[in-house]
Amino acid sequence: MSGSSIVPCIEKDVRWVLQRMAQVIRLSAEAEAEYVRCHEHVWPEVLATIAACHIRNYSIFLRKGVLFAYFEYHGSDYATDMRKMAADPHTQKWWVITDAMQMPMEDADAGEKWSVLREVFHFDPQVGVGHRKGNGHVPGVSVESEA
Repeated sequence: MSGSSIVPCIEKDVRWVLQRMAQVIRLSAEAEAEYVRCHEHVWPEVLATIAACHIRNYSIFLRKGVLFAYFEYHGSDYATDMRKMAADPHTQKWWVITDAMQMPMEDADAGEKWSVLREVFHFDPQVGVGHRKGNGHVPGVSVESEA
């Protein structure tokens, strides 16, 4: 899946892949208050479907008309889980409400709603994992040892 960071995991003899996902979409200015209000009271059935589709740690942030979503996928078949989510009648009703408030990014691919972002850096001190995509060199910045 492009735009995600993939970490293989084993939990109770079940293999799954942790994918950190980030996405953006525009929010119409006149819908901002209603969108925030809706998300203060997300329907329990929608939240249950999100969880059943192996999504955890899901957040949506807002800045100047752009929504930024972050979540972690803990399943083994993202495409199947997304079809399962899309088939849920409560989620379909929720999307009718929220989709009307959203607009694709100006540079979105044809048919794309939420645009997937490419992860370029991740650091997790709890598991000792840190990585930079690419060679880690920042143009114009020199890093010298303090030895």
